[in-house]
Amino acid sequence: MASANAISTASILGTPKQGSLRRRSSQGQRLHYRSSNRRISVRAGAKKIAFDQDSRSAIQAGIDKLADAVGVTLGPRGRNVVLDEFGNPKVVNDGVTIARAIELADAMENAGAALIREVASKTNDSAGDGTTTASVLAREIIKLGLLAVTSGANPVSIKKGIDKAVQGLVEELEKKSRPLKGRDDIKAIASISAGNDESIGNMIADAIDKVGPDGVLSIESSSSFETTVEVEEGMEIDRGYISPQFVTNPEKLIVEFENARVLVTDQKISAIKDIIPLLEKTTQLRAPLLIIAEDVTGEALATLVVNKLRGILNVAAIKAPGFGERRKALLQDIAILTGAEYQASDLGLLVESTDIDQLGLARKVTITKDSTTIIADAASKDEVQARIAQIKKELAETDSIYDSEKLAERIAKLSGGVAVIKVGAATETELEDRKLRIEDAKNATFAAIEEGIVPGGGAAYVHLSGAVPAIKDTFEDADEKLGADIIQKALLAPGSLIAHNAGVEGEVVVEKVKAREWEIGYNAMEDKYENLIEAGVIDPAKVTRCALQNAASVAGMVLTTQAIVVEKPKPKAPSAAQPQGLMV
Repeated sequence: MASANAISTASILGTPKQGSLRRRSSQGQRLHYRSSNRRISVRAGAKKIAFDQDSRSAIQAGIDKLADAVGVTLGPRGRNVVLDEFGNPKVVNDGVTIARAIELADAMENAGAALIREVASKTNDSAGDGTTTASVLAREIIKLGLLAVTSGANPVSIKKGIDKAVQGLVEELEKKSRPLKGRDDIKAIASISAGNDESIGNMIADAIDKVGPDGVLSIESSSSFETTVEVEEGMEIDRGYISPQFVTNPEKLIVEFENARVLVTDQKISAIKDIIPLLEKTTQLRAPLLIIAEDVTGEALATLVVNKLRGILNVAAIKAPGFGERRKALLQDIAILTGAEYQASDLGLLVESTDIDQLGLARKVTITKDSTTIIADAASKDEVQARIAQIKKELAETDSIYDSEKLAERIAKLSGGVAVIKVGAATETELEDRKLRIEDAKNATFAAIEEGIVPGGGAAYVHLSGAVPAIKDTFEDADEKLGADIIQKALLAPGSLIAHNAGVEGEVVVEKVKAREWEIGYNAMEDKYENLIEAGVIDPAKVTRCALQNAASVAGMVLTTQAIVVEKPKPKAPSAAQPQGLMV
């Protein structure tokens, strides 16, 4: 007989009339199956359509409103933005967070704002920083492009010119960037990205010192007012969640678990009956469950997702990393790290026979769409060191260059650990803002490690604008050349806005910077022109590249848009008449 707290299964059998069949548990909780044969009919609402200048004007208005709100944060003297959300208002300086929070009342304008949100989100996903710069660039390219289209230029040719110019500028940027050199560069990159906060710069530099440039940094809240850096046993896996429905933090699109149980297996899970006992037991323990398997598909995945969305289960699943024998070795590494018993099919250890005691334990798990970070329980340290010693012995005995690389990679993953930055603050509002700044600093640092650095303060874009005429000379079509001209002018916008936010005339500043060498630019914090590389005012080349590419991509789509279709607002129902007299 099932225990009183057991989660019961549901049959996947059914007819269109019956829907899903369910067997209830004695506690009233249900594990639901999705009926695969039910048809749903949806009637679309009335639409509002605008064409030509009307559609372009509405899109431009929405773009301007969002870009203005995001743009005030740009530069060392940029200001904060207050977001009035559920609970206490949040004070933030992060471009993508502000962009995601903005919804405009006018549906057509909101469509324009959504395009800039996409620019910010894509830049955040690809580079982790530079979202405000990307938004400012996109607005400027779209504004100049729409003016040209209104004047009769061919939008398709303009888009081609923009794309060709950006491609040439990316190649120029690769030539001009230089590698990150030492702790001072790391500190400078992190400080600039965190809004000129040197304490955050020092913290990121300390963390990189401890885990190395290939290490993993994790950010979490501290129980005290102090912000500290600690190194804990852990590793990063190059696999993300199988389904986005597992996300627990919709704002960041990530899964976050604390004190999670971990199932490690090389088997494919498709039948829900195989894992029902584990689901019941982890639910009784009120513990999240991370499933690492060859794959999770079919009714098993559907049932996990449905019950996660209903709040019955706190679960996520990822595919096992690697292939073949290397996959088995990596799964064994994960099992040792978490203290789990590796459920290997060739040893006859089947998932359906797995007991709760055979699951591992992770103090913290963070899953994005591309990767998973597992921070282990402190008790696993001795086992991890023994595993590292075993892999080192294998490394010493192998003659294969490929095997040597993979074994060294496994050692690095296990020995590097995870640098955990525990963020403290006096208030919840300050804590959230500080965590966002540290997240930006972390992402910018790893972007700089990957592709090098360029002068900051918008100077790199200003200097790149000087390379556009040579690129434009290779074009034959007049409208394509017009597209290159648009990029040349738009490149000045970030530097001009940084100067404007610092209280000086932006146009004057960019003209002076254009006349200087590559590394010379305007330091808005110190209000002077100097060698920005030497002064530590630097940006990651990857962030500079991604911001420009994403801005140009979305701008090109807007310029070739001729109509816009949105939901027609429904008329408000008349309010009921207020009753007369005293109500008791």
